[in-house]
This record gives sequence, structure tokens and C-alpha cells, in this order.
Amino acid sequence: MDYNQFVKEFYNYSTIDLNSYKEGQMKRRIDSHIRKYSINNYKDFLAVLKKDRDAYNTFLGYLTINVSEFLRDPRQWTNLEKEVLPKLIKPHKKLTVWSAACSTGDEPYTLAMVISKLLPTNQFRIIATDIDKEILAKAKQGIYPEKQVANLPIDMKNKYFKKTAEGYTISQDIKRCIEFRQHNLLKDAYPTQVDLIVCRNVLIYFTEEAKGKIYNNFSKALADDGVLFVGSTEQIINPAEYNLKGNKIFFYSKLK
Repeated sequence: MDYNQFVKEFYNYSTIDLNSYKEGQMKRRIDSHIRKYSINNYKDFLAVLKKDRDAYNTFLGYLTINVSEFLRDPRQWTNLEKEVLPKLIKPHKKLTVWSAACSTGDEPYTLAMVISKLLPTNQFRIIATDIDKEILAKAKQGIYPEKQVANLPIDMKNKYFKKTAEGYTISQDIKRCIEFRQHNLLKDAYPTQVDLIVCRNVLIYFTEEAKGKIYNNFSKALADDGVLFVGSTEQIINPAEYNLKGNKIFFYSKLK
């Protein structure tokens, strides 16, 4: 079984399309992972994935490249707080935010902390999604090591976290704002009428075709004056193709 056959068979089993990821990068990651099982071919590795659910979940977590931290790229979060969010907040309307590919939860929790400076917690909701069930379980726990909260100002740490022997635990007030769900960006239905979509440092791993499909779906998911917030390496070259326009750098508004 060659790599292309493995991708096909894995899709038939999991409905996860590895063809949507950049092939060279994905193949290197899979080849490296396979060696941990003392296996040297795709056929035997696929058999392990079908037989052993723990091995399957571990592999899925490895594929999704979960690298995250609180307040990553602080200047962009300042722009969100000072320039973008005030224009999205409307009287008598609950703000809806989607943190797509949320990994270990740093991003949706950061969003909740930032938005709570501007709105009471009962006036906004955050949908936080990821393809990886194990990562979502960690996100729901809301417990983080020192290195992941290193970028947070001391006042935010003191207000929103409790330091314990296990690490830094997020407050229940912030947890209550967030609904965690499993979601596959390439296959599942998207939320609708979303005011702000945050998907950062994820699409760099996808092919151009897959990115185009996701951007189109993000645009359709946004409310009429909604905004898409992307990562620092993910500027959209031709946003009008997806019914979007550049707002501030890394922020794109839906065209009316």
C-alpha cells in the first residue's frame, strides 16, 4: 500500500480527507508517527488504527498540530478589542463568536476574557470547535501550564485563573460562555449568523483548494456585518473572491 492508497483507505474509515492537507508536510508527519509503532508500512499502520481506538485518537491528535497559547500575537488581540469588537456589538443582540479549530482552548478562553471587558458574560456566546475529541476534552478542563499563560498580563491571570498544583485553572464565569463541539471544517455543516469567526494559524496546513472551500464557508457563516480573524501567516490574497474585504490587517469583513 502506497501513501495515496493509505489516504484513500483512511478516508473510507474516518471520513477525514488527508488530501486536503499539503502532501509533503503531511506525509513526513505520518511517516514519523508510524515509526513509533515499529511499523514500516502503511497497510499495517492502517490495521492498527482500525483495531485500536486509542492509537486512532493519538494519531488524530498528532495530525491536527495543536500548538497554542493565550494572547498569541498580542497586537492583533488589541486591534480586536479596540477596533473590531466595538463595531460588532449591537444593543439588544447577543454577540455570537466561533473559534474554529480551537485546539486546547487557549483561543476561545482568550476571546471570552477580551469580550468580557466590553460585555457582561450573559450577552455573548462562543462556539469552540475542533476535529480532535481528546483535545476538546482538555480544553473543557481549562487547566494550563505556566508556559501557556506566559503572555497574559498579571491582572488577567489574577482575575480569570486560579493557580493550583495542577496548573492555572480558568474561572467558571469564563467557562460558562463557551460551548465546545467536535467539528470537521472540510465536512460538517457550519454555524450561521456568526458575528466573529476566529480561525488562526490552522489553514497554512491545507491545500489551496481546501482553503478556498473553507473561506467560502466562513463567508456564508458570517452575519451580514460579520468579521473573520485569521493568523499572522494567513493573509487572504483575493478576499473579494470569498465575498470578503480587508478590514484591518488579519481581519476581513463580509461584503454586503
